[in-house]
Amino acid sequence: MLDVLLTVAGALALLVAALSARIQRAPLSGPLLALLTGVLFGPEVLAVIDLPTIVERHDVMHEVSRLLLAVSVMAVALRYPVRDIRPLTRPLTLLLVAGMIGMALLTSAVAAAVLGLGLAAAFLLGTALCATDPVLATSAVTGDPAERTIPLRTRQLLSLESGANDGLALPLVLAAVALAGPLSGPAALLESVLGILGAIVFGAAVGAAGGWLLRRAEAHREVESGPLLIYTLLLALFVLGPSGLLHLDGILAVFVSGLAFNATSSAGERATEYRIDEAVNRILVLPLFTALGAMLPWHEWAELGWWRALLLVVAVLLLRRLPLLLAFRRPLDLTWRDAVFLGWFGPMGVSALFYLTLEAARLEADALVLGAGTLLVVASTIAHGVTNAPAVTAYRRAADHVKKQRS
Repeated sequence: MLDVLLTVAGALALLVAALSARIQRAPLSGPLLALLTGVLFGPEVLAVIDLPTIVERHDVMHEVSRLLLAVSVMAVALRYPVRDIRPLTRPLTLLLVAGMIGMALLTSAVAAAVLGLGLAAAFLLGTALCATDPVLATSAVTGDPAERTIPLRTRQLLSLESGANDGLALPLVLAAVALAGPLSGPAALLESVLGILGAIVFGAAVGAAGGWLLRRAEAHREVESGPLLIYTLLLALFVLGPSGLLHLDGILAVFVSGLAFNATSSAGERATEYRIDEAVNRILVLPLFTALGAMLPWHEWAELGWWRALLLVVAVLLLRRLPLLLAFRRPLDLTWRDAVFLGWFGPMGVSALFYLTLEAARLEADALVLGAGTLLVVASTIAHGVTNAPAVTAYRRAADHVKKQRS
């Protein structure tokens, strides 16, 4: 079955690569195309890809999403020079603390109200969905249309938030696991503190050492062009492995290592590594979303009831993030259109799958939480994929309208 999945996903990847510029201008995205492809070839339609549902094999999705997240956050860490990141420390802190906690609580409240979930189950769902996904957010901040239209500071905020909060969501997820299962509050707190502090120290040390090693090897002409092009991908994988062995927050460790490499490498090295990591990230996401489309828990979705499922999707997409960004507009120093843009583009994707399956691994898999969670991931993939290009166009028209009024 793996060969069938690779055949379908590989054919799609070739098509997306060949038409990448056109796709960026269209109301589509690579992940959305992959998701629809998985559904079409999955067991509910053509039955070419016959995979168990994510509820039955959440462990497979967890490991795959972990690897993809590592590649994605490394690309985010290399996207902008460190000198451009420092002035954003204050607004990023607000987004990463108040924003993430707020999204977890609002999503939990919506889930409890719409689905009738208990406190523990609602909090499991809310915390798993509180991180902004770096994979899906990439399409909103990269490519010629977005880079010509959306201000650099706004794109930087969304990128860096999506890179950092994937690891920093871990304490909230562990708190939810403690509330729902045998893990005690003090144990969850200790694991969170050690995991985050250890990830920061380990990631910074390995990233700085990796940058120093590369500079030294280049100075002595000891590195060939082939290995050089995938250096940070190898760095991400290396950081992820020991982080798992040491029980650290692996995703955060990879992001920090990317920032450390960014700070210690030359502008040319950073730019080259970023372009390679970004290209790999855009392609690697396709097999995962193809597999997700073939593993969707249709039975669990049916159990939700169509009206509750629809209400949940609409309420979470509109209330999970947008009210917070509008409330934080002044502290974040955003215009109204930037606040609306950032409030809408806070997609739920690979990071949500990672934490939903982590919770399922720590506890007995809750079919209702996994079903509702995957439904919201699919809804976000569709909604943000379809609205990406129109949102950029609407932003440009709003900016042009303001300029005309002022002139």
